Amino acid sequence: MKENTPTDKSVSATTSGNAQSQGTAPATPHRTGIGAAVAGNLCILAATIFWGVNVSFTKALIPDWMTAEGIIVVRLVGGCVLMWLASLFLKDKPIARHDWLNLILGGAVGLFAFIYLFVTSLRYGNPIDISIIMTLPPVFVILIGVIFRHQRPSAAEYIGVLVSMAGAVVVIVVGQSGKNGSDNLLGDLLAVASTLCYAFYLVIVEGPTKNYRPVNLLRWVFLFAAIPALVLIPGMQTMPILHTAEAAPWLEIGFILLCPTFLAYFLVQPAMKLIGSELVSLYQYLLPVFATLSAVIMGLDRLKWIQVLAMVIIVAGMILTNIGKHRRTRGH
Repeated sequence: MKENTPTDKSVSATTSGNAQSQGTAPATPHRTGIGAAVAGNLCILAATIFWGVNVSFTKALIPDWMTAEGIIVVRLVGGCVLMWLASLFLKDKPIARHDWLNLILGGAVGLFAFIYLFVTSLRYGNPIDISIIMTLPPVFVILIGVIFRHQRPSAAEYIGVLVSMAGAVVVIVVGQSGKNGSDNLLGDLLAVASTLCYAFYLVIVEGPTKNYRPVNLLRWVFLFAAIPALVLIPGMQTMPILHTAEAAPWLEIGFILLCPTFLAYFLVQPAMKLIGSELVSLYQYLLPVFATLSAVIMGLDRLKWIQVLAMVIIVAGMILTNIGKHRRTRGH
């Protein structure tokens, strides 16, 4: 995820999930003190590292070891199994009838489409560019609110959206100028589409996330995302990973399933309680940093100055948007 993935009032992201940007009222920390602050920051830092490294691990597996479809099935079907197992130990009230449509759309359209497009984008694009683009869901959340909810963002929020989009355009334009230009362009556009789907997911599950435990919500969301993913199973038996004894690809797919797909969601929740959602949301800007570090270390990509510039532009736009949103919500 989100990459951003789903949580209570914010899910990040990032990701790649991006657990941070739903346009809801910020959660305030329940505890104070140095110990709580350290624990909260460590939780969200670990989740952000998981989402960043996930970008590079996914790129490393495609296509030498797994197909994009195979990774999608493992994440959604495997994640569904893990969420349901976890829910056995965390009881919650039943889902209300009026929330079912949101969960179905959030899973089948939002989460499935998001994961499908994100993983497929890494088949074509380079991981650093993709990770930079994956910071865009907050922009699309604002635009969805304007178009479909008739919300009225502040001038600072509008400017922030435009600045962030400009950074994304820099990534896309520069990416298609290289020797793999057409593939990079397709990968970047798929990544943009995936962030739009994730923004839709954040908006559609915004209401239900306020009423249920995260695991109770996520088990259903993952179930409705896993069902369409089942059609991708045929052909998986030919993937090279199933016919090798090498440990590396198995460790990578194990990490992808356990850490960014599952554990990250349970790290975001205590972080929000300990340090508040506004501070948690700032960590989304570190996702490209960890994705870049892991990609360079693994030899998957090389950092270019134009990518740093694009990252700075997008982050500047996001910060401006957050400032505008904070002032607007405080004014209400």
